[in-house]
Amino acid sequence: MDYEAFFDSEIAGLHREGRYRVFTDLERQAGRYPYATHHSPAGEREVTVWCSNDYLGMGQHPAVVGAMHEAIERCGAGAGGTRNISGTNHYHVLLEQELADLHGKEAALIFSSGYVSNWAALGTLGSKLPGCVIFSDEGNHASMIEGIRSSRAERQIFRHNDPEDLNRKLSLIEPGRAKLVAFESVYSMDGDIAPIDEICDVAEAHGALTYLDEVHAVGLYGARGGGISERMGLAHRLDVIEGTLGKAFAVHGGYITGSNRLCDFVRSFASGFIFTTSLPPAVAAGAAASIRHLKGSGVERARHQERVAKVRQALDAAGIPVLANRSHIVPVMVGDPVLCKAISDSLLDEFGIYVQPINYPTVPRGTERLRITPSPLHSNADIDHLVDALSTIWSRIGLSRQAAE
Repeated sequence: MDYEAFFDSEIAGLHREGRYRVFTDLERQAGRYPYATHHSPAGEREVTVWCSNDYLGMGQHPAVVGAMHEAIERCGAGAGGTRNISGTNHYHVLLEQELADLHGKEAALIFSSGYVSNWAALGTLGSKLPGCVIFSDEGNHASMIEGIRSSRAERQIFRHNDPEDLNRKLSLIEPGRAKLVAFESVYSMDGDIAPIDEICDVAEAHGALTYLDEVHAVGLYGARGGGISERMGLAHRLDVIEGTLGKAFAVHGGYITGSNRLCDFVRSFASGFIFTTSLPPAVAAGAAASIRHLKGSGVERARHQERVAKVRQALDAAGIPVLANRSHIVPVMVGDPVLCKAISDSLLDEFGIYVQPINYPTVPRGTERLRITPSPLHSNADIDHLVDALSTIWSRIGLSRQAAE
């Protein structure tokens, strides 16, 4: 087989479909978020980042940066091993305590990423619980799907955010079987929010464990940043709350929280935890500092919501098509992969605005979009510049379409 020819053919197919992904070479500027330096063959240029998952700008917060510097001075760079073999640093223990407290749970377990935490936890629970059936929302993230698939447990897909469909499917399973309901609080591409209370009602009626992914909500919602489940007063009804340290908390890593026994079970059986080098102590220290700060400060969350509302209002007033939702994610709908990439390129090249195009398979074909994520640090001038740039491009597209017709 000509392997290189095969690789080339497959990549060429992505180019033809407009789905080939190009990495934008950015250099974040400490203390100047949301601005970054864009490195390209044409040279260096400052750009405004409008699609970062550092939702609150905590990646540059003095408490976070200071904690990381201190940990490096005390412990050096890496952890030195897996958690089982010399790699459990005191900073890991402190971080897990912060996370358990954040969600009102007995225990927490940290992983090398949010993807790994979902894959390892769902894969372990699904494979080890005898006769387990996993009920997965059809909008779940790839990491959850991969974890469920790797568990080899029976899988049932219920309609997105539809407790009635979940109830119908659970009703078909014999009462004594192990059951787990896996879903998200905020869905990252559409920005819609799950009816957590209704899903818990259904799961509890059928004796099912509940597994909630709060990756795009932790730090952002709730009085202390515990996510949508905290804001709704429902954290105690979730058996597992999973989250990330790499988005609103702005460092790196993933985690689960739950009962002592459940976390110990995953710790003892999950290969994705057992055989992976643990997070560097400085990363754990920075994440813990970010969590502690956001537990006590609502300033960032309030400013964030105000900025999101202002961006939405400005885009609506300009006639830019935005998908409505009740979260912080602002999807500007395009509906064509080639056009979506072209708009993204124009924003970057002409206006110094970086927004990554979101195409299939991240979103269904025909729903391609620009996923805008305002932060507390985007100024009124930044917002005006973004809306003016999109309006200019939209007018240009409208003229070209009319000409084509």
